[in-house]
Amino acid sequence: MPSDDKFRDQVVALAVADARYAVAAYVFVREAVTYTAKQFQPANSGQRQHITGSQLLEGFRLLALERFGCLTVEVLEDWGLRHTDDVGAIVFSLVRNGLLGANENDSPTDFAGVYDFEKTFGSPFRTVSSGAGTGRERPPAIA
Repeated sequence: MPSDDKFRDQVVALAVADARYAVAAYVFVREAVTYTAKQFQPANSGQRQHITGSQLLEGFRLLALERFGCLTVEVLEDWGLRHTDDVGAIVFSLVRNGLLGANENDSPTDFAGVYDFEKTFGSPFRTVSSGAGTGRERPPAIA
């Protein structure tokens, strides 16, 4: 991979060419690739491990929740990331521009509709709202 400064310069050019995604989205996807590769890399191998689209999306999910917690959906939406397909679009933009590698079995369809961002990133932080249907009602608010 190119140096951080060179990567950032190239990503700025990509973000200008495709205004759907913020520079931060490209940077975060690259960080998710690195994070995920470390999870699947054999100990002491020193070799870079190829990761699949589904593995990357799992690493992306874990890293996003770790970094942004209950604000994950808002942060990702601010960057233009609303679906797993968006992650794939960024990955393959980076691949086309020589900033990430891929093999012949990798495809943008590997990222299509894998999970719903609102459910995946919002669910860990939801609370029970009213107890409706459980026979238990929420106590009235104190005025």
